[in-house]
Amino acid sequence: MAASQSNKQTRVVAFVFATLLVALLVYLYAKLFGQQMGGGELAKFAKIPFVALWALLAYLGIRFLNAAIFDFAFRLRRGYEAPTLVRNIFTLIAFTALFVVIFKIQYPEVNLGALFTTSAIFGVIIGLALQDTLGNFFAGISLHADRPFQVGDVIVVGQQKYTGVVESISWRAIKIRTFQNHIVLVSNSLAAREAIEVAPRDNLNARLVFFSTIYTDSPAKTIHVVREAVRDADNVSDKITPIVRIRGLGDSSTDWEIKYWLDDYAKYNDTDALVRQRVWYALRRNGLTFAFPTRTVYLERNIPVRPVTAEDQIADRLSAVDIFSPLSPDELRQLAKATAGHVFAPGETLIRAGEEGSSMFVVHSGRVAVQVADRAGPRTVAVLSEGNFFGEMALFTGEPRTANVVAMEETEVLEIGHQAMKHIFDTNPSLAEAISWTIAERQADLAKGSAESPQTSLHETAGLLASIKRFFGLH
Repeated sequence: MAASQSNKQTRVVAFVFATLLVALLVYLYAKLFGQQMGGGELAKFAKIPFVALWALLAYLGIRFLNAAIFDFAFRLRRGYEAPTLVRNIFTLIAFTALFVVIFKIQYPEVNLGALFTTSAIFGVIIGLALQDTLGNFFAGISLHADRPFQVGDVIVVGQQKYTGVVESISWRAIKIRTFQNHIVLVSNSLAAREAIEVAPRDNLNARLVFFSTIYTDSPAKTIHVVREAVRDADNVSDKITPIVRIRGLGDSSTDWEIKYWLDDYAKYNDTDALVRQRVWYALRRNGLTFAFPTRTVYLERNIPVRPVTAEDQIADRLSAVDIFSPLSPDELRQLAKATAGHVFAPGETLIRAGEEGSSMFVVHSGRVAVQVADRAGPRTVAVLSEGNFFGEMALFTGEPRTANVVAMEETEVLEIGHQAMKHIFDTNPSLAEAISWTIAERQADLAKGSAESPQTSLHETAGLLASIKRFFGLH
């Protein structure tokens, strides 16, 4: 920023110096050769350098006027910089007018009308030679007048499908930077003849991503699962909820489309890829299946999904969780049979604060961040890794979730549901009291700086035990 400001000041100083120098030369030339420019053939030739100096001074003056109008007044009034083509047209017209005035003052005897008339044939020749250039010029004027797109917009031009971000619009061509980081110059005349698709940079532009599921999958479940997986992905706008809908019924699949809106359309390739990744994880996690061709190969749908981990490994993982320490080995194996494994992509939300829930989770691999809402946005209060657990109050008392839990990397969690725990309580009701003590001790350890008395702990444990019994219908 400082370097740019320094370069600008240097250009201003150089411009002022050049203007003063040319003005001084005009003055000195008029003083030294003023008498020789009175009349005669020699005077006509002597005036040529004088006219050239005046023309140069006029050009510098027009440059100053151009900057005053378009760099200061135009931006101050309209809030943005004037198009380069408009500035160039202004400079050309103003300089031509001033040059004609200077020429008429120095050569009043020359008839410019006759001069232009006799040179009409040369104008026709030049016009034919510059046909493409003039076409680009006038097409550029039309583009600047209509303003169908601006610098920073993403456009798709014509049948060649030139796609990229507009970097500049000159009198000759539109400069586009493609998503392969290549530069493409599309002539204004070509752009004027072709259809142009524009995605404005200050607009919520939508994208469509497609996928297919097998016919036995529930449409209602698919819509809910995919929408929730996509809505919190990076660059997906939170102003409009993504739409998941059936776009067709194929030969062997239900064909879906996801319509979502982007904050920055220039990143749509990366966002499309992220959305497809989220769909893959969400379908796998919820027992939904991508469609496969079934014309020649028969796929049986009702094959149970293989568990993420072996039963013994799940039991070993649960035995390391202190809440389940009162359970016997048989009870742990029984609980492991009813435990479901889920895999989450990096950045996906496992649970949200305020949601109703009746299950808890154990981190089997990966890491998750526990986040609470703050004035500055989500704030991470804990990072949980393998063997850690969360959501136990929802499992044992049915309380709503108190924080957001987000996967920091690809994470596999084990979910213990209400029904699985209720079956164990029904066969061994005394476990409720032991588990309530374990939960109370955990909460006491988490309460930093608290100085609770044993009587308070007993009171809270009794209240927790009552909540567990009420939630599971124990007597």
